[in-house]
Amino acid sequence: MPTPEPPHGRQNFLGGFKLTLEHLGRPPVTRQYPEEKRPKQPRQHGRHVLNRYEDGMEKCIGCELCAGVCPADCIYVRGLDNPPDHPVSPGERYGYVYEINFLRCIHCDMCVEACPTEAITESKLMEFSFTNRSDAIYGKEELLVDDDGRPKHLPWEDWREGDDLHTSGWMRATSPAGAAAFEGQVQWSGELGFGVRSPEGGQSGNRDDATTGSIPLRQTLERHLRPVDMPAAKRGPRGAIGRALEKAERFRPGFGKKHRLAADEAYVDAKRAGNSERDAVGSTTPARNPSTDDDQAVGS
Repeated sequence: MPTPEPPHGRQNFLGGFKLTLEHLGRPPVTRQYPEEKRPKQPRQHGRHVLNRYEDGMEKCIGCELCAGVCPADCIYVRGLDNPPDHPVSPGERYGYVYEINFLRCIHCDMCVEACPTEAITESKLMEFSFTNRSDAIYGKEELLVDDDGRPKHLPWEDWREGDDLHTSGWMRATSPAGAAAFEGQVQWSGELGFGVRSPEGGQSGNRDDATTGSIPLRQTLERHLRPVDMPAAKRGPRGAIGRALEKAERFRPGFGKKHRLAADEAYVDAKRAGNSERDAVGSTTPARNPSTDDDQAVGS
């Protein structure tokens, strides 16, 4: 067996300086958080949401499949028979107790895949922290969407304008049995306040990034791309001048305040773009209130 040659100390020493000098010439990738939030990826796994049908009924039927498939044993579900007069869900049962312990959850989304009615989905919200352990256990009151179809905003969650629009992206990105021919085709029921959501972008060309809020990686990770993968306008002397001007702009007095205002305007625009789903025909069906609806029926 040949004996390997010892490394040349001088070459390793100079090689370390070479790597340092290369990084000094690269543009910075630091973002000014929390003023500047990184755009969420299309398949972002965040905190869970319990959805409703367009008529206000809950999608959860209390089958407990999500709790059975959870590898972290963080979901606790107890089903109860539906009241004959005022059913909570279209099935025979509904989720009477639903709890998720986010201190255990690993966001694997197996619960989303196992749910037969698309009741449990994951949002793109990941910025939340707790001051005590009890806050990490989300009950049905925290998980279930309100009468407008929006998730409940808890005090320890960092919500921005537009963050509550994309609450079922992972479910909408999957295809039946992994068949690529069905990717991007709508095969799910409508949701309260949103109607039938548009499919998330995948490997196929059937995608609507403007509606779903998906941003291609070439736009969000441009600073990490190799020179050959960067757009032509960002390469060569023109790209170097543009990066220098961008860097100088960051150190200009008042840049932080200006950037915060621009970020707020961007989130408002994103919210308006996402609300196009809410304006769809048939997506504004009000939630069913059993007590008032039945009283009106009796009165009529």
